[in-house]
Amino acid sequence: MEEKETAGTLPVIDYDEALDRFGGNSALYKRLASKFTEDPHFADMEEALARNDAEEAYRAAHALKGVSGNLSFSELYSIAASMSALLRDGDKETAAELLPSAKQAYVRVLDALVDLESLSL
Repeated sequence: MEEKETAGTLPVIDYDEALDRFGGNSALYKRLASKFTEDPHFADMEEALARNDAEEAYRAAHALKGVSGNLSFSELYSIAASMSALLRDGDKETAAELLPSAKQAYVRVLDALVDLESLSL
């Protein structure tokens, strides 16, 4: 399965990795990935950073990292992991500088998920 590429070097969704992680069960993957549209962690992270709440931003970034990693959202995972590490280490300013890139990756995932049901994985 070809990966849907981003403008950068990481795929939006690494379908091969996802299917491997889900034991080849594409129906299960599609079902769980489609629920990502309801996941609150990106919005929580964005709002916490706007409020200068580094602790809550860290919790949300860490949770977003886990969800995006489990669903093989490669680009979003990479950015969320960086933000989580920065926030854990107390560097809220640098983490906040990554927010525009995180938002772009998040939107690309949402766009890719629109096409997910029609894909033959």
